[in-house]
Amino acid sequence: MTETDRLAKQAKIIRHLVLDMIYRAKSAHLGCALSIVDILAALYLGDILKIDPTYPGWENRDKFILSKGHACVALYATLAMKGFFPIDILGEYGTDGTSIGDHNTLGSLPGIETTNGSLGHGLPIGIGMALAAKKAHRSSRVFVLVGDGELQEGSNWEALMFAGFHKLNNLVLIVDNNNLETVGNTSKILSLEPLDKKIESFGWVVKTIDGHSFRQMTRDLSFNFRPYEEKPFAVIANTTKSKGIPFMEGDYIWHGKIPSPQEYERAKKELGEVV
Repeated sequence: MTETDRLAKQAKIIRHLVLDMIYRAKSAHLGCALSIVDILAALYLGDILKIDPTYPGWENRDKFILSKGHACVALYATLAMKGFFPIDILGEYGTDGTSIGDHNTLGSLPGIETTNGSLGHGLPIGIGMALAAKKAHRSSRVFVLVGDGELQEGSNWEALMFAGFHKLNNLVLIVDNNNLETVGNTSKILSLEPLDKKIESFGWVVKTIDGHSFRQMTRDLSFNFRPYEEKPFAVIANTTKSKGIPFMEGDYIWHGKIPSPQEYERAKKELGEVV
């Protein structure tokens, strides 16, 4: 089995876990969780992130921030697959008294680095972490995943300017660029284009990739410090909302819709068995 095949198989398992969690809990945010599964699989299960599940508090670890915290079920499932905690703990999602909420919360599970709910805060937090690591001469890196709709929040643009000015070459911004948000197409609600040129203008290196290509992600996200470049790095990852379930793909309604029993069964069939 090739590395790409291995990651694709694990991503399929994560998608099944995500669908099961959301259906069981009668929760929302299925589509935006499914669009980032391959990115998370590449980062965590492709060993891009320098982390140790047996020592989540390791000082020199890389840090990952899911700024679009409403997609946290994908992160929960990925952390379980990586071995931060047993997979059966995912069954507590959405139950009475659970600490595993609809948005990732610091302290709820091992491997969760920040609390994220209101959008536009993850990148500023990550910049603080990256700046602190650089001043302390640590080799740790900070990865921040935001949604394209989230970039309509002005706080992100202040953060982009700050990171470029301080030459935070230990910082990676990943944009889940699926062109959909709660009520429609991002490009029609408030277009971000030309997104790459805008981010570059703040002193960043920018690359656009296929956010479902493990070959591209393992190549372009596996970066090291670039002392000769001294710029933060942004990756615009083109993705598909609800990726992996064809009848849901590219439909903004699945940002918040809960699958019916019939839709759940159809989705399970379209995801296919893990072999």
